[in-house]
Amino acid sequence: MAEQTSSSADRPIESAEDTIRRIFGGSNSSLGAEMANVSTRYRRVHETTFPKPSRTRLIAVANQKGGVGKTTTAVNVSAALAQSGANVLVIDMDPQGNASTALGIPHASGEPSVYDVLEGRLGIQEVKRQCPDFPSLEVVPASIDLSGAELEIADMPNRNNLLKVALNNYLASSDKHYDYVIIDCPPSLGLLVINAMCAVTEMMIPIQAEYYALEGLGQLINTIGLIQQNFNSDLIVSTMLVTMFDKRTLLSREVYEEVKNHYPNIVLDATIPRTVKISEAPSFGRSVIAYDPHGMGAVSYAEAALEIAQRSEAILHIIDDRKHEG
Repeated sequence: MAEQTSSSADRPIESAEDTIRRIFGGSNSSLGAEMANVSTRYRRVHETTFPKPSRTRLIAVANQKGGVGKTTTAVNVSAALAQSGANVLVIDMDPQGNASTALGIPHASGEPSVYDVLEGRLGIQEVKRQCPDFPSLEVVPASIDLSGAELEIADMPNRNNLLKVALNNYLASSDKHYDYVIIDCPPSLGLLVINAMCAVTEMMIPIQAEYYALEGLGQLINTIGLIQQNFNSDLIVSTMLVTMFDKRTLLSREVYEEVKNHYPNIVLDATIPRTVKISEAPSFGRSVIAYDPHGMGAVSYAEAALEIAQRSEAILHIIDDRKHEG
């Protein structure tokens, strides 16, 4: 009996991947192989140090086409960056308040929100709330009250820069340094989106892996060009992320290659799969990073966030070059 105990103690501890392969029948099982692959990717991304940008990166996440994973991307990239140790401020500019919901922030009508910030009643300091899952992630929530803001601010002389002024004032006076400010835009091209685009220096565009998404992308790029010409010459499209990607289908792979060929320096290598857990997480008031941290969706968003972090200095140099040219 003692000999058996000794031999079992000498036996190396089985890794998670080996256990999965053994249970699911090794490499012949696509499910087992997929699970082992996700486990390896999880370990790799969480063992990597996320570099912090040398100054605050201001990023708006936008796509006027709904259902492309825009809010999901804003929420989960923000959560993954915060999980890595970055200080992140999320500003929800969508009247639906889905980003606020997914990050566990109350945002009923009448609650202090970004609506009060735009109207000048409250500052960001008074409105922001801490995400319960991540201490270094703060949120400026949006409520349904924001839906009437476009009409209310339309006649204001500084209507395009209301968010920019409020954000700059807050960042200048805050004791806390933020590595990232990420703004979730509504799926439209109205005054709320213009405010977001004027307040940032970068655009992140999530693109669904389907052909209709390519048509919408051209329209969005044109709109961003108009903002650059008329309101914010410092603005660049720094990041594109392909979402709802299914590597098993030729269509997904073709869309990814098409976008990558057009924008080789902008499209991330990471892609986001369509998974039940990603869709399910907001109903529990959580990001998928917190809800299912070892799952494929969370691992994919963590990989995207790492790539974004690793490209920080190159992006900031591009922004500086544009300012010097201007």
